Amino acid sequence: MDKILEAHQAKMTKAEEVLQRELGNIRAGRANASLLNRINVEYYGVPTPLNQMAQISVPEARVLLVTPYDKSSLKDVEHALLASDLGLTPANDGTAIRLVIPQLTEERRKELAKEVKATSEKAKVAVRNVRRDMMDALKKAQKNGDLTEDDLRDLENQAQKLTDASIKNIEAITADKEKEVLQG
Repeated sequence: MDKILEAHQAKMTKAEEVLQRELGNIRAGRANASLLNRINVEYYGVPTPLNQMAQISVPEARVLLVTPYDKSSLKDVEHALLASDLGLTPANDGTAIRLVIPQLTEERRKELAKEVKATSEKAKVAVRNVRRDMMDALKKAQKNGDLTEDDLRDLENQAQKLTDASIKNIEAITADKEKEVLQG
């Protein structure tokens, strides 16, 4: 029965990882290479992730520097960045592209904080759904005679502890991101 708990705990951990990835895509007024993770560049007719064809560095707090490994792809990289939903204008200096992250307004910070909360709530719902599935699996095992009433109660308590720990992790991740967004 510990296998049921372990499998579902792995799903909860996955929900936390997805949350961190999604929050990484939220621009907080600082340069972060993960902002460019979902950008694909047409490279010899094949959509290629930008982070596989260029070095992405953060030379200053609000600047991303994109240096393609193949200098002939510079125009393609610039075009992909312009076409993206980032809302940033690339500055091409002939060897690399600079992206300057603008300072966020107070209003935009509040909007981003709301977006962070909404994303966090989705992660909590996912964890609660995993908990529900775990409880169903435990009750099914008890119905099949694999568990006694006492074992079921103990495992349900463990399941609740796992859920509480996961929710606490999600809240900590969210608090860090909110602080980053609101302070800039």
